[in-house]
Amino acid sequence: MTTLLFLQGSPRKSASQSVQVAQAYLDALCAINLDLKVDTIELWDTELPAFDGDKAAAKMRILAGQEHTDAERSAWDEILTIADRFIAADRYLIASPMWNSGIPYRLKQYIDLIHQPGVLWTLDPETGYHGLLKDKHATLALTSGVYSQGVAPEFGVDHHSTYLRDWLTQAGVTEIDEIRFQPTMLTADPAESLRNARASAVELARAHGPL
Repeated sequence: MTTLLFLQGSPRKSASQSVQVAQAYLDALCAINLDLKVDTIELWDTELPAFDGDKAAAKMRILAGQEHTDAERSAWDEILTIADRFIAADRYLIASPMWNSGIPYRLKQYIDLIHQPGVLWTLDPETGYHGLLKDKHATLALTSGVYSQGVAPEFGVDHHSTYLRDWLTQAGVTEIDEIRFQPTMLTADPAESLRNARASAVELARAHGPL
């Protein structure tokens, strides 16, 4: 059975346009794959621990090849519990609006928790990072109020899709698709543009076909 992890980066739930676009993709994919298992994480309703001093120390112990103290082991076990749910998925669907050219801080907090050495990546001093995820696929549903690809920098800079792509690639995800609804505030007919984005999401799901 294929498992898809649906990460919702917006606090607006069903009112979120990134969630609406992602849901259109997911509904179409589920219609084709009736046995698809969907695991949804609404990040604003999920208890996420702070990446505090014990967790940072535990990470540095891993990098140095040293043993954890009891406090660090407890902190690292907390990280592994969160990361294991991510690693268990075969596919990822990430709905994220653009906030100040980047991603919402709850999504960033989640990434900071799970993107750890020996968990999602290793580092070789000579050859660099090596992702530990294998045979994974990610689809990004991206929205922004003003930024649009290919226009002047006065309309914003994209550290949104680039960050998510770079993170996933570093973790070992090699297949990444994007569905964009941009810009949402400048388009002449926002409702029509949203319908078009949802239609594109459905087309992408059908292109992915049976999993």
